[in-house]
Amino acid sequence: MAKQKVCLAYSGGLDTSCILKYLLEEGYEVVTFTANIGQEEDFDAVREKALKIGASKVYIEDLRREFIEEQCFPAIQCNAIYENVYLLGTSLARPVTARAQIAIAQKEGCFAVSHGCTGKGNDQVRFELAFYALQPSITVIAPWRDPVFYNKFKGRNDLLDYAKAMDIPVRSTKSKPWSMDENLAHYSYEAGILEDPSTSPPDNMWQLTVDPREAPDQPEDFTVTFEKGIPVKLEYEGGKKLVTDSVDLFLTANAIARRNGVGRLDIVENRFIGLKSRGCYETPGLTMLRAAHVDLEGLVLDREVRALRDQFVTFNYAKLLYNGLYFSPERAFLSKSIIASQEDVNGSVRCRAFKGSFSVLGRWSDTAKLYDASESSMDEIGDFSPKDTTGFISVNAIRLKKYGKAMEDGGQSLAKRL
Repeated sequence: MAKQKVCLAYSGGLDTSCILKYLLEEGYEVVTFTANIGQEEDFDAVREKALKIGASKVYIEDLRREFIEEQCFPAIQCNAIYENVYLLGTSLARPVTARAQIAIAQKEGCFAVSHGCTGKGNDQVRFELAFYALQPSITVIAPWRDPVFYNKFKGRNDLLDYAKAMDIPVRSTKSKPWSMDENLAHYSYEAGILEDPSTSPPDNMWQLTVDPREAPDQPEDFTVTFEKGIPVKLEYEGGKKLVTDSVDLFLTANAIARRNGVGRLDIVENRFIGLKSRGCYETPGLTMLRAAHVDLEGLVLDREVRALRDQFVTFNYAKLLYNGLYFSPERAFLSKSIIASQEDVNGSVRCRAFKGSFSVLGRWSDTAKLYDASESSMDEIGDFSPKDTTGFISVNAIRLKKYGKAMEDGGQSLAKRL
């Protein structure tokens, strides 16, 4: 009787390497899938390791372009941010990864897909909601929610012991047991000593960015050009170099931010399942591209459109991404709203990266007509008549006068109350 076939999302790290061996011991044939989403990885070594452990076939797919164009750029367009701080680097990567894994599972005739996500985290939800939306009939094997597995492996130290016993080479050690996840947008760190939110991250933990204290003493300036809210050109080194390809542009933004120490973050966030989690993140290029986009919108985007987008689209799009609901009707609706809001977001932003900070030096647009220097100037009248403001203030003061009068009639002083 042929063994049932499973497609395992495989990173080559501690968890998925042990899970690969565990699934084989459980009697499954295992096909592994590794997504190249920009992590600095030796993919040949990943392939060799999976085959050595016992995978029947190994797939490694380059998803960098679709990750940037389908996930990172729309997130920039709507300024997506979770709980006002987190730029969703892990969340953004899951839809393209899950979609590619399902495609391989279908190609290989797998009855199930599997992953190495913890039973307490967000990623299990993100992957599985995507799996079920993409192939409703799929079976999911989640070892970290299986009592047989999690009673055998109570934590990462048990996995390390198992890996040693099974002769599985891993990079994690008991002295540095935190979990790491990397893609083109960011590097994340959690678990181990980081679970104490009062503990400062050790200097040697950070993998992508230069320590801001050791960054160059001279600032680095560059210019980003947007069309319909999407970065389409990045000029640097005094305009001597420019990139327009989406992958090259993102890699260049990453390189500038990394060497100048931009993009580090240490937060406690609220996971979808209800637990709080401490996470540390490096999000270099995305931090700068998003900030430049926010700035340009101040110049070119209508006030009320921006307010509606900020209050509804930005908040809900980020929440949906974080919670793993990318393949949902509500996300499809919000994506159309993002596109509609960005029709006039065209222009360039001159930026500076310096010792961990990002700042804007100037911005301009050849198409936006919302900003009029003469109208806004304090040195000339222009087409705006200052006397019109008198009526504007009078109309807006009507209800405030009534409020103040009601307070007086009630024997209360509004000034003292407030």
